[in-house]
Amino acid sequence: MSLTEGLKKEMQMRPAGVYCPDYFRAKGYAAEKHPSAAGRRADGICALLVEPTPYIYQNDLIVGSQRSLFAELTEQQIGEANAIVAAYPERWFGTNKDHFAPDFATVLQVGIVGLLAQIAESEQAHAQDAQGLDFLEAMRCTLHALQERLLAHAKQARALMGKEGYDDARLAFIAQNCEQVATGVPESFAQGLQLVWMIHSCFLYEGRYAMALGRIDQYLYPLYQRDVAAGVLDQAGATELLSNALIKICEHRYCLGYDDVVNICIGGCDERGECAVNALSYATLYAVRDINMPGPNLSARISPDTPDAFLDECLKVIGTGLGYPALMNDTVNMAALRRYGYDEVDVRNYCMVGCIENFMTGMQPPWSDGRFDTPRYLEYVLLGGEGYNQERKGIVTAPLDEIATMEQFMACVEQQLNAGVLEYVQAFCAYNDLPDPQNYTSPFLSCFCKACIQRAQDINMGGSIYPSVHGAALMGVGTMSDSLAAIEKVIFIDQAATLQTLADAMKANFEGYEDLRELLLAAPKYGNNDPFVDKYAVWFTTYLSDQFDLYRTRDGGGIYTAMAANTSNIWAGRQIGATPDGRRAGEPLSDAASPTYGRDIKGATSTLLSVSKPDYTRCACGTVVNQKYSPAMFEDGKREKLAALIRVYFAKGGQEIQINATSTEVLRDAMEHPEQYGSLVVRVSGFSALYVTLSREVQEDILRRTQQG
Repeated sequence: MSLTEGLKKEMQMRPAGVYCPDYFRAKGYAAEKHPSAAGRRADGICALLVEPTPYIYQNDLIVGSQRSLFAELTEQQIGEANAIVAAYPERWFGTNKDHFAPDFATVLQVGIVGLLAQIAESEQAHAQDAQGLDFLEAMRCTLHALQERLLAHAKQARALMGKEGYDDARLAFIAQNCEQVATGVPESFAQGLQLVWMIHSCFLYEGRYAMALGRIDQYLYPLYQRDVAAGVLDQAGATELLSNALIKICEHRYCLGYDDVVNICIGGCDERGECAVNALSYATLYAVRDINMPGPNLSARISPDTPDAFLDECLKVIGTGLGYPALMNDTVNMAALRRYGYDEVDVRNYCMVGCIENFMTGMQPPWSDGRFDTPRYLEYVLLGGEGYNQERKGIVTAPLDEIATMEQFMACVEQQLNAGVLEYVQAFCAYNDLPDPQNYTSPFLSCFCKACIQRAQDINMGGSIYPSVHGAALMGVGTMSDSLAAIEKVIFIDQAATLQTLADAMKANFEGYEDLRELLLAAPKYGNNDPFVDKYAVWFTTYLSDQFDLYRTRDGGGIYTAMAANTSNIWAGRQIGATPDGRRAGEPLSDAASPTYGRDIKGATSTLLSVSKPDYTRCACGTVVNQKYSPAMFEDGKREKLAALIRVYFAKGGQEIQINATSTEVLRDAMEHPEQYGSLVVRVSGFSALYVTLSREVQEDILRRTQQG
């Protein structure tokens, strides 16, 4: 049995006790070592990192486990800890807590000791800034705690030597690596990976979710090259080490009952703009394949000069059914980011956080986003500002009997959208701008964001090089495009009904209006390379991006647009009534940037030609295009044609594509006999998951995807 398989079996054992990070954090708060808010925050983090006993698996090579946060506690102990921690509220996703790609490159180059030296230099530069000095001290304390955490693992590894089930040579390897990176600079690939994984584990201890590992094939590559030149490592060895670390992303499922989403970026270009695919890119790809579990959310940056061999290996891994990696168009993504004035070198070093969100690596506050349910604004036009969800209201635009042309109708839609965008931004700003940010500092996280140490400022309070950004996820491009095309065709061209009749039909959920619904369903549909309907997808992307471009985040960053539903098309659909494309009330909207499932009936080429028409350089966050191809498409001889199709799609402006390679028949059988498919992994949206753990609604949404062959 490989170490990876052994680790998987070990992780499946339920940990003893209860998950209690706040119990350890409370010890630090209760000690009251520092009087300031930042100092108290550091006290809590330090206790969280130092107090728990390190847990080392028998099959570990790279250590750092969430099982350390489980303990046997009484209800009284838990209650007392919760009462203490309640006085120190945490940020959340909407206020920039997590979904962050740290600056791992710097800490690998200088080590923890180098960061501490930078803090000392910054203290001299800010000698007259009491608040800055206070924050620097808080940062120093957390880095010392990280050192202690590493040394505690080294001590625990040595204490386990001779214990049944453990290998002394591996334990010595662990101890030596932890000791080196605690007090010096990483000197090997394994030591660099150990430092990265321990830092990542500490973020999880803090309760941060979807923390990205970023461009792991780039920042670890110099250490990999050094080891290969010395004859102590090859690609297979690097793959094993990566598998040993990355499989522990899956601890979330076994320890906490849900999957983490940790984005890992490979490929792309270097700071000179040249192809950066290297041996470690392949090793990371193979490691994720070998793990064969949700969690390591792999993204591959693909450009015109990406080697065919690398794209082919990506497709081979996708073809296993894993659904990873998502394929990202480097040309489009970099063009989208340039619109916000980032330095070119930084643009070239972008990665992804969470599912597919483009991020300036280690240079801006954590990501946030929200859902903009675009099709509801069609309801407001047609129903006088009312909607299926009575808690939401739109503005009142022109009476329906006064709208005589499609152009007039579109003007009303745009009025509704303008009001909706303003409402969305105001709501976001209201909760994102904390009234007392000094009580929400992140001294440990700030250590791994460029410029925070030099500026002596928190990552969310001006410390980062670039300001925060926010993503508005635009729901239902397929639903909107199909609806507008149906209105143009049925109402204004064929004059088969009036807008008022359409409104009445929508109110009735098409009950009694079946003939009208059939006409709406028969209108041109997005995803078939039909310019009549595709023009509305082009309008959708550009118009909404223009509207969100009018606004900024609290610290002056952009509000990106995205078309990435992440299963929210299901929940959004529940809030929206019948739509003019023939969709009934409560049914899912179209998913992300994909056409409405089942309506793209002219084959994969026509679908991707449609989807490539919008200007995705306006979507700086990113998009998701979910496709399902038959397993036969990944066989030798056919896979090359699929690669060529993707190349054409990207050349025409497509931004992203992710593929399920599991047949419809297998998915149906898994729904009926889940006990036989416990390890079946599928691509859901911006992430993969075990199919049998998904809700019935999500399973059916995946099943509805058109299977191309």
